[in-house]
Amino acid sequence: MENKNSTRKPLRDSASLSPWQKESFTLDNAADIFAEGTLYDALVIGGGITGLTTALLLQKQGRQTILAEAHTIGFGTTGGTSAHLNTFFDATYADVESDFSEEAAKQLANCGKESFVMIETFAKEYNIDCDLEYKDAYLYAETSDEVKALDEIFAASQRAGIDVTEAKENGVRVPFKKSILFKKQGQFHPLKYIFGLAKAFVEAGGVIIENTFIRETSYADGVHSARADAVTIKAQNLVYATHLPPGINVIDFKCAPYRSYVLGIKLNDESDYPDALSYDSKDPYHYFRTHSINGQKHLLLGGEDHKTGHADPDAAFEALEKYAREYYDIADVTFKWSSQYYIPSDGLPYIGQMPAGDDHVYIATGYNGNGMMFGTIAGKIISDSILGRENAYTKLFNPSRIKPVAGFMDFVKENADVAYHFIADRFSAEDIHSLKDLKADDGIIVKYNGEKLAIYKDAEGKITALNPVCTHAHCIVGFNHAEKSWDCPCHGGRFDIDGKVLTGPPRKDLQKVNIT
Repeated sequence: MENKNSTRKPLRDSASLSPWQKESFTLDNAADIFAEGTLYDALVIGGGITGLTTALLLQKQGRQTILAEAHTIGFGTTGGTSAHLNTFFDATYADVESDFSEEAAKQLANCGKESFVMIETFAKEYNIDCDLEYKDAYLYAETSDEVKALDEIFAASQRAGIDVTEAKENGVRVPFKKSILFKKQGQFHPLKYIFGLAKAFVEAGGVIIENTFIRETSYADGVHSARADAVTIKAQNLVYATHLPPGINVIDFKCAPYRSYVLGIKLNDESDYPDALSYDSKDPYHYFRTHSINGQKHLLLGGEDHKTGHADPDAAFEALEKYAREYYDIADVTFKWSSQYYIPSDGLPYIGQMPAGDDHVYIATGYNGNGMMFGTIAGKIISDSILGRENAYTKLFNPSRIKPVAGFMDFVKENADVAYHFIADRFSAEDIHSLKDLKADDGIIVKYNGEKLAIYKDAEGKITALNPVCTHAHCIVGFNHAEKSWDCPCHGGRFDIDGKVLTGPPRKDLQKVNIT
């Protein structure tokens, strides 16, 4: 735990860096006023957009709040987002009408609008120079089947109250059959924004402690006790702004972890940079926008999403670059990075009181690819709940909701997949690799003295051996060569090459194994 002010480039949960890491940020770390034994009104765990929005809203209302981040501010998904701001979502208004109701779709539309207003208001109120810009956004179709789905999205979006019209362009060089235009969408620099929130939070009297991994929590007499390696924090309310909450719980079976890949591309022709946000209708879809990084424009192109631990990340980057070169004259691919998000079984996020948990425990997860918007509104929903206020979206995003139809097939598919990996990865008798086959700077699962081991060989040939059993639900991890991490295919737990937890629900590191 660091207790001093610091100016540094933020770290990430991956080996690849996003362009947001190019700049240094100063954090007035208020840990120097943290005194163990203090009873806080709220402990927020997680230093991304959800945690900082929640903490700031509570602190502004006089609730003494402490935020604990296992690593550094912006370490997780917020530091790896492509930072699109939309009033339309991965769960389309047509899907929400079908799976929930037309009224739910209207509520979702209002949620998107309110999230955008919150970001704009915070940026102005706290003078956060975060490259916030309004942009047009195009959603387009390339096939007849995609056109049919796009027509349904168009009609449902209008019914929900979204400003959308038919368009004669799609904002990018990709040929298309039909396009629709969403007005007044946006983009920003996510780390500039959340560091601005952090500064406002500390100035309001809030406390931030980084490098504080909460290993265990307990609840007694109305007080939560959260234990890290060096400190214990006590609070009346506990907020997990960490995607999945730790431990085995019902949310594990309602969300599936996915990774998305992004390239930051310099183009030879300055006029080719899109001036809008664009999205195709493929599955998984591609997404485009432009951002100036240190004065140099970059095309940000994302896609090739897959479930965490289920595909080759290097192949995903290669496919994305091949796709980019089909349509653009590329001077250089400056950035390659990926980030993790969670898909909810019925399409909408889970925000609010944790099901079957202790009193006054709150979660926010299942944002799909819309983390900046849902992370913002989650702060409002959770802070309102702690403050005893009504919130219009509490019921819609209630983590305890039961939808017997919506998302059922996805629920079955994702959890059958978890069961497969739990069994197949553990009991396969095939010895795929031997230790001598391992290349430098790579990792594999090998058989050694009858046991499976996770083996990594660094550039100098040094071997690190780990027990490959994920400490969350005991599935077997696999090596992510692009990010130099061990990823769990069941619930998205991720560990570094030394076995330390990076992200996800695990609380314990992978066990190191001594081999000769």
